[in-house]
Amino acid sequence: MQTNDVLQSIRYILNVNEKVLVEIIESAGYLVTLDEMISYLKNEDDLGYELCPDEVMAYFLNGLIVYKRKNLEGRTPQPIETPMTNNIVLKKIRVAFELKDIDLMSLIEKTSHLKITKSELSAFFRKADHRNYRNCGDQYLRNILKGLASQ
Repeated sequence: MQTNDVLQSIRYILNVNEKVLVEIIESAGYLVTLDEMISYLKNEDDLGYELCPDEVMAYFLNGLIVYKRKNLEGRTPQPIETPMTNNIVLKKIRVAFELKDIDLMSLIEKTSHLKITKSELSAFFRKADHRNYRNCGDQYLRNILKGLASQ
């Protein structure tokens, strides 16, 4: 999924404005302007649309964890992971929203015709060089985000 789509989906899930998204990124130690954030949230066809860089998305996801889990404030910021992949986005969302395997499986099944087993799901969270690693497809990530939005 494009980083802009993930950003828009999480904004919808949190029901916050652009200013809060900027604050979330700043809480992870990165500065982005309000104008930049607005350009990331525009549709591809709109004038002024900009692709959200992987670095910005990485800081946003780290800040999202702090934002959602208030008990992490004051801790050393997590290192950013780039290039951004669906697997990394899924890992960070899982931590931020405190989701268990069963939660993720039910979100996928609730919002789509897709079925996923626990072992298939755990393959998304393995290291890329592990023999059982599997790329998280756009469909899975999109349906998890859609499921979170409908809760």
